[in-house]
Amino acid sequence: MKIWCATGNPGKLREFHLAGELLGIDVEALPDLKSIPAPEETGATFEENAGLKAAYYSRFATGLLFADDSGLVVDALNGEPGVYSARYAGAHATDEANNRLVLERLGDNPNRSARFVCAIAIAQGGDVVETFRGEVEGEMLKEARGPGGFGYDPLFYYPPFGCSFGEVEGERKFAVSHRGNAVRAMLAYLAKSQRQG
Repeated sequence: MKIWCATGNPGKLREFHLAGELLGIDVEALPDLKSIPAPEETGATFEENAGLKAAYYSRFATGLLFADDSGLVVDALNGEPGVYSARYAGAHATDEANNRLVLERLGDNPNRSARFVCAIAIAQGGDVVETFRGEVEGEMLKEARGPGGFGYDPLFYYPPFGCSFGEVEGERKFAVSHRGNAVRAMLAYLAKSQRQG
């Protein structure tokens, strides 16, 4: 079984491929994604943005396509950066700039609790078929640790591992991550649909 994926983020694509291989589902990047004008992400929630992107890009695919919206939710920042995670420090912000802004706004606040959230929507022919959500709880560090991962991973401390997501290898992180949890839920749904189909 094959499902198209609408992401230009190489870090995400690596994780999606990995999950697909484990469940025997071929996850492929939508061809010519870069040549398709991106839709405006106007949703107030991760689910709304994922659904909006999946419905839009599925019109350019034959068969099922999925899109995700994910980000960091920091309790002491009233849920920021939230749906603005990728562009927290501006429209074309780098990971470093986004990380710096989170640290500046958090300051010495003793409440460091945070979570990564991922919503995934499957669509076909412009209509959303199903959505899935994954989360992982952790704490914000006061400085980046580790060269791995991407986005806010080096700032996100995961207590069961005793280190940041930037300090663990991809497969170990994916086993517990928000994206891993959402992708596994989606692929299990697809595998079940395939068996019933």
